[in-house]
Amino acid sequence: VASEPAPVPGELAADAARLLRALPDSGLPEPRRAFLEAQLRALECVARRLDGRPLGFLAEVRAYFEVDIEPVPPDRYANVHELIDELLPGSGGPRAKLAAFRERDRLAPDALGRAVRVLSGALRELTAERFGLPPGEAVDYEVVRDRPWNAFNRYQGGYRSLVTINADAGHGLSALPHLATHECYPGHHTERCAKEAGLVRARGQDEQAIALVNTPQCLIAEGMGEAALDAALGDGWGPWTAEVLASEGLHLDGELAELLLPLTAQLLSARQDAAIMLHDRHADPETAVAYLERWMLVDETRARHMVRFLTDPLWRAYTVTYISGSTLVRAWMHAGRDESPTERYRRLLTEPLLPSTLTADLAATRRGAA
Repeated sequence: VASEPAPVPGELAADAARLLRALPDSGLPEPRRAFLEAQLRALECVARRLDGRPLGFLAEVRAYFEVDIEPVPPDRYANVHELIDELLPGSGGPRAKLAAFRERDRLAPDALGRAVRVLSGALRELTAERFGLPPGEAVDYEVVRDRPWNAFNRYQGGYRSLVTINADAGHGLSALPHLATHECYPGHHTERCAKEAGLVRARGQDEQAIALVNTPQCLIAEGMGEAALDAALGDGWGPWTAEVLASEGLHLDGELAELLLPLTAQLLSARQDAAIMLHDRHADPETAVAYLERWMLVDETRARHMVRFLTDPLWRAYTVTYISGSTLVRAWMHAGRDESPTERYRRLLTEPLLPSTLTADLAATRRGAA
């Protein structure tokens, strides 16, 4: 592959279109054929963009992820600010209180790797018991700097992952449960292991051995990552985490962390708003930085780090997978009539489900309820 000439985007788009035409007569069963069709449509869109063909940002998002997005009214963020102000001690309003909390909560880079490893080990045991893990699976961690993302899981095959954590993102102790569940147990690493065992090795669905950026697969995977903390621990995760971290001499107010995280999570959709501002409404980056500072209650450094991610040519639309993916996956997990959220999460781990599948299932459930 390394010795081949660089591919031509227009030819890749034509390849994707040709494969799409061939799918109906491929003899492949559902839902495999539907999964491949959705992936190919997204890849065709990627290739057309690389070929310089004009495409609006919202249409790009729809082609990649099978969802439609729109900005959140700022009033919702203002209401969350009030709740944060009531919850946190101190003075100076929600911004000052949250900044003070984050400073107390901040982890030094040398403690970051140590803390996430001990937490990951405890979560591994819970995940193996609740969802199952293949023999020999393992996760390695490394702490890095100067990346556009906060953390990244590189699945290496053979039930092994390397998780790189960006120390420049300013990770706090209270954020580690989300990080460890999202990237590893029962998030990305667990999903890749389950699909390698059940779909690739057992059924020959080799497409599941690849994680393709900017495809529907990503929205499901990141939505699962965002919901992984609930799937692994549910209520009481804060005190549980505090007890695990205490073994490493790290102090966490678990009860406060568990109350605060759902509030700050409601502010995360400002990142999707900023993406719409930048790429659909063509705002300048400084406007996006100011928007994130105001509504996410982050400092300028953190806001600029987010805008770097949102303006990266590869990742510019990807924040949608976290925001819309989380909303869709959580809603679907809790909408099962005869299935518990745990059972539905297990299906996400083992089946090639698509955003359109979950959306249609939710619509049918609502019609039935009506």
